[in-house]
Amino acid sequence: MATELSAAAVEALARGAHGDPFAVLGMHGGEGQGPLVVRAFLPRATAVAVVESATGARLANLVRVHPEGLFEGRIEGRRARFAYRLALKADGGEVEIEDPYRFSPVLGDLDVHLLAEGSHLEAYKRLGAHPAAMEGIAGVSFAVWAPNARRVSVVGSFNDWDGRRHPMRLRRECGVWEIFLPGVALGALYKYEIIGRSGELLPLKADPYAFFQERPPGNASIVHGLKRHDWRDGAWMEARERAQARDRPISIYEVHLGSWRRRPEEGNRYLGYRELADRLVPYVRDLGFTHIELLPVSEYPFDGSWGYQPISLFAPTSRFGPPEDFRGFVERCHGEGIGVLADWVPGHFPSDPHGLGFFDGTHLYEHADPRKGRHMDWDTLIYNFGRREVGNYLVSNALFWLNEYHLDGLRVDAVASMLYLDYSRRPGQWIPNQYGGNENLEALAFLRRLNEMVYGRAPGAITVAEESTAWPMVSRPTHLGGLGFGFKWNMGWMHDTLAFLRHDPVHRRYHYDRLTFGLLYAFSENFVLPLSHDEVVHGKGSLIGKMPGDRWQRFANLRAYYGFLFTYPGKKLLFMGGEFAQEREWNHDESLDWHLLSDPLHAGVQRLVGDLNRLYRERRALHELDCESDGFRWIDCADVEQSVVSYLRLAREAGEFAVVVCNFTPVVRPGYRVGVPAPGRYAERLNTDATEYGGSGVGNLGGVEAEAVPWHGQPCSLVLTLPPLATLVLLPPPRQGRPA
Repeated sequence: MATELSAAAVEALARGAHGDPFAVLGMHGGEGQGPLVVRAFLPRATAVAVVESATGARLANLVRVHPEGLFEGRIEGRRARFAYRLALKADGGEVEIEDPYRFSPVLGDLDVHLLAEGSHLEAYKRLGAHPAAMEGIAGVSFAVWAPNARRVSVVGSFNDWDGRRHPMRLRRECGVWEIFLPGVALGALYKYEIIGRSGELLPLKADPYAFFQERPPGNASIVHGLKRHDWRDGAWMEARERAQARDRPISIYEVHLGSWRRRPEEGNRYLGYRELADRLVPYVRDLGFTHIELLPVSEYPFDGSWGYQPISLFAPTSRFGPPEDFRGFVERCHGEGIGVLADWVPGHFPSDPHGLGFFDGTHLYEHADPRKGRHMDWDTLIYNFGRREVGNYLVSNALFWLNEYHLDGLRVDAVASMLYLDYSRRPGQWIPNQYGGNENLEALAFLRRLNEMVYGRAPGAITVAEESTAWPMVSRPTHLGGLGFGFKWNMGWMHDTLAFLRHDPVHRRYHYDRLTFGLLYAFSENFVLPLSHDEVVHGKGSLIGKMPGDRWQRFANLRAYYGFLFTYPGKKLLFMGGEFAQEREWNHDESLDWHLLSDPLHAGVQRLVGDLNRLYRERRALHELDCESDGFRWIDCADVEQSVVSYLRLAREAGEFAVVVCNFTPVVRPGYRVGVPAPGRYAERLNTDATEYGGSGVGNLGGVEAEAVPWHGQPCSLVLTLPPLATLVLLPPPRQGRPA
């Protein structure tokens, strides 16, 4: 029944502290519930009238009942509620507006149920800001999860950022506040103004589900909506499951979009998504990579985080253009036959005041106890993985990128920090699980659910774990007890091999095990071999900078290492700049040193990477059994004194194999005998010491005839000249028998 407001209710509305505005604002009464009454809070109005929408008739003038702008009035002679507008005078003019408080709820019953249950996998289609029409009126529906708030308002450029103007309706069943605001247009800036559980006014919060955000240092959300895109990559999407299988070549070019290339003549500005589509995509295609992996593209406030401290998980960063341009970038990649992976950060988030931290005046997204809720290394907050709404937020975000932006996979950052409760913590700084162990059982359950949802609801997409420990079965199915990832970064291989190469060649025989140890576990996971951005920052120098010796030897070492990388079991990843031996450590504020390509040694490394990619993709022996022990066989892993390793890579089909020999010393080794499984002439398919790569040109004149001399347990052998600091790849004649 429409009753008179108490003085306390009037004062609460005037202060913007009323927790149930829809109970008092708008039209009330009628239909047996007393006289029709309309109330509106319009601080800038000097007079307000009620106008019937159907006829345009003015039916009542409202009376100011509070000096801050609360108006109220009866509609005489009417019993049934009706659609209406408000005519108000303000700033010397008159305008008619729709009253948000006359519209019905935004969320349907099923949405409310699924959100409360934590199983709304398309939550982003209901929460956030969505252009919509209600009763034929255009506007925007807003919805935000803040169950412990006393009051939540939408504020923005459309209401002078005044939190008293548009307080929202609380759907108590799921803790979501919602409102439909007529007349709000695309491009409007907005945030949420929240009064916390204890009555405190919190810093304005960006929308956790915003699809677009102001370019930093601005941090307001932007009304954008999920605009329809006429995708033209159907052939790619249909074929990608096969293209990303364990037995297919996967060679990844890792990119930080802000520093791949800049425009120094235009204030050192970034290239936009469209420019990157025109320049980066053909570059990657021509070098033969199968995938581009992007450092995180979700909006982030601090450039120095490289995207690994995101705020708006559903918004592609505006640094490079609007969301439509990012979709165009992905589509261009697919048109060139290139998959797109993105780094995804569910392990932690920054504590910036406009972000998720202490969102509704409680530790809503993060654990309240800092022993579980604060990351010690990065001073960031850790998601409460055990809370169903938080888990749903993250899972729906993963599916959002895969389904709405057609990303082909997610590389999940810092998985180790999620798995262990004592990660980077001293005794007393962590809480054991219910069994007394250090495993984060809630994070384990979340990761398994994440992978089940990705592989079940985004056909053909993959997940890749950055996991730096010996946690078992990371890339094994969940029904077998694994975490369910498709692939895992092989951090141990990377650390061991780089440690080996740092040594002067004369000392390498004492560290030979660094080359060979990785084969003890090489097939325990589906591995990616990562030479990533983490190896060329924070004082670590560049890859070429890690190589010992004079300038020629440093380049030769790097070329030999790339030959080893592309012939070793596992998928490949190389961070940008590594393909032409960037000399400087990576700097996120500067472009790569493209001028180095005028130097033949740098250009030679780039040419080698392209040829290695093509060889890796063309020869099934080099990729088909990357993740299976049947695809690798040592020829000799005991030539410690000469720091030489030799091995076979094999395909499923009998007779298809490759012979690889790596000489990690600067000594030319003529007459070096290597056992092989079949007779015939072996073609020297690739030699990293070739002159076109900047090498000395030592080699085997295109090929070697196998001799019927048993060696290394094989029935035949090759007598090779091993170039200095070089990798050789030799291919047998066609249709030879499978090695014994």
